[in-house]
Amino acid sequence: MKKIIPLSLIAIASLYASEVQLAPISVESTVITEVSQNAQVSADLAQALSTSVPSIDMNRRSGIANDVYIRGQKRDNISVDVDGTKVQGACVNRMDPPISHIITSQIDEIEVIEGPYDVENMGTLSGGIRIKTKKPTKDLHGSVDFGFGSFNYTKIGATISGGNDTVRVLVSGSSESSDQYKDGNGDTIAEQIDKYAVANPAAAGMKFKPAHKEMPAYKKKSIMAKAFVNVTDNQELRLSVTKNKSDDVLYGNSKMDALYDDSNIYAVEYNIKNVSDIYKNINLKYYYSDVDHPMATTYRMSSNVAAQDNTNHLKTTMQGLKLKNDFDINSFKLLVGFDGSKRTWDGNYYNTTTGAALAAGNSKSLDDALTKNGAIFAKLDKKYGSFGFSLGARYDSTKITHATLQSNDYTSFGANLMTSYNLDKENKVFLGFGQASRVPDARELYFRSSNGAWSGTANLNQTTNREIDLGYETDNSAFKLKIKGFYSMLSDYIYYQKQANGVAITTNNFKNLDATVYGTELTTSYYATDDVTVDLGASYKVGKKDKALTGQTDTDLADMAPLRGNVALNYEYMKGSIATAEVQASDKWSKIDSDNGEQELKAWTILNLKVKHAVNKNFNFTLGVNNLLDETYAMNNTYADLILVTAGGTSDIMLMNEPGRYVYTNLNFKF
Repeated sequence: MKKIIPLSLIAIASLYASEVQLAPISVESTVITEVSQNAQVSADLAQALSTSVPSIDMNRRSGIANDVYIRGQKRDNISVDVDGTKVQGACVNRMDPPISHIITSQIDEIEVIEGPYDVENMGTLSGGIRIKTKKPTKDLHGSVDFGFGSFNYTKIGATISGGNDTVRVLVSGSSESSDQYKDGNGDTIAEQIDKYAVANPAAAGMKFKPAHKEMPAYKKKSIMAKAFVNVTDNQELRLSVTKNKSDDVLYGNSKMDALYDDSNIYAVEYNIKNVSDIYKNINLKYYYSDVDHPMATTYRMSSNVAAQDNTNHLKTTMQGLKLKNDFDINSFKLLVGFDGSKRTWDGNYYNTTTGAALAAGNSKSLDDALTKNGAIFAKLDKKYGSFGFSLGARYDSTKITHATLQSNDYTSFGANLMTSYNLDKENKVFLGFGQASRVPDARELYFRSSNGAWSGTANLNQTTNREIDLGYETDNSAFKLKIKGFYSMLSDYIYYQKQANGVAITTNNFKNLDATVYGTELTTSYYATDDVTVDLGASYKVGKKDKALTGQTDTDLADMAPLRGNVALNYEYMKGSIATAEVQASDKWSKIDSDNGEQELKAWTILNLKVKHAVNKNFNFTLGVNNLLDETYAMNNTYADLILVTAGGTSDIMLMNEPGRYVYTNLNFKF
């Protein structure tokens, strides 16, 4: 029987080897399993996702805490939940995106939703990421992981789980750190800024001070604890807490660095199964999370000037209550639920050295912004022989308030229909239609720059996506293939405008516009022999504004990465031991929004090699090298919605290169 080695098991991440294994996929989503088992080196999830799912691209922000796009969409256009808990970052500049508050070693499974096909979570406009963390086990199990790599990367992590018929407990912890990585030119993060400042002297203040040029890139610690209590045979109480602490995280092409980034996630859940023959499950969950994130110019030359020695200290909290009810009625599977949440977001500017607030009127970046949401949702699934369908709907009511600016009320109705038809036991086609909306966040509505200018636009409309998805999937003894196309129509899409008529905009940078995004994605595995598998993944997308913003001419939509893909050759030379050679490549990035900060990027190709060897059932090690040929390349562009290093209002924004050659090893012991 052929050994099926799925694509994502052997995909090599280009920095930290955050490998993941791809499980069988549903028509509207991709499920990634065994994340913790294979992502043994880096805590960062963004790299693992971007190398595993063709529809996902990574936005590099630092050595860690990187962000992701799904089909060119990021920020609030995609939803993220962890075990049903909504998680938000505090930083207005995405230094701490939601996925950065959970680490790979804690994860059991990830579902990536492509399109507006999730009714359970608020704001799944163009996609979503559902993360499921490890569950406690009754039997005693544990693992210890060690990771070492270039740029003085070190990691240690451990997990232990066990219990009895009444109580099961799990504890998982991780600590890692790294020096600044070097790109293919041999330049560290600090040296990349130095080079930019040579060509753009006006950006000299963004250089690192001499005392900080060689400081480490970050330190990160995380711990997760869970306790599951069997109250009765069919009732269970679930308690969980996750704490993250990151210190001195350097963000090379941003104007500030994170002095620290601390987060806490708490959840209490009660689950009752088999209530009756029809009423299959009821689940009630309360969650609370908070993030504390001061970003400052402390390590930059600009802080030598007292007026620029500033910190923007941001805090956010998120709490919510979700009730889900599952029914099985005459072979119809019905989910009905309620979802309510409240988010606070506040930011304060002050002088880092003295602690004094900035001038009156300029001391608040976000002033007690509050977002309250209530929603009801339902989903119905049914199969008729070879035909199946899933029908979902969600109604949201949201109110957003600010201490001094106008309040906003939004209501929306989202719905979707996904159908599939099995042509035979090996071939399937699917077709989906969906509509979903998302409200503006507080940064887009109310953010104020340190000079007092209102970057936010308080009267923004919510964004609505209407989308069509069509695809084909086959799985036989020779190969597995899935190809999918989509066409997305965005109404009142929230977009950042950099300039008009050559003059930099200082107020109300966020605008509503209409746009379309369309593209295709391909995943395939070819089983050449019992021991050799060839895997391929690719994606292509195009984004267009219906018309250019006022004072501009460019109709290209930002964040639309060009044709990208990877091909991997895998050889299982003994049971559980695999050697892999992988090529990752991208076309040049020429369809850009040059009016809003993007620039043309060259095509690139990198080569990764890896051997994962199973010594026995309790110990395995991995040895590999990423970007073997030490190529210099950039993966993501410079759209001005991020506050990045520039030499002036109309100059090019600083581009951040990816890491160069990275040699690594990791060791995994388990019992």
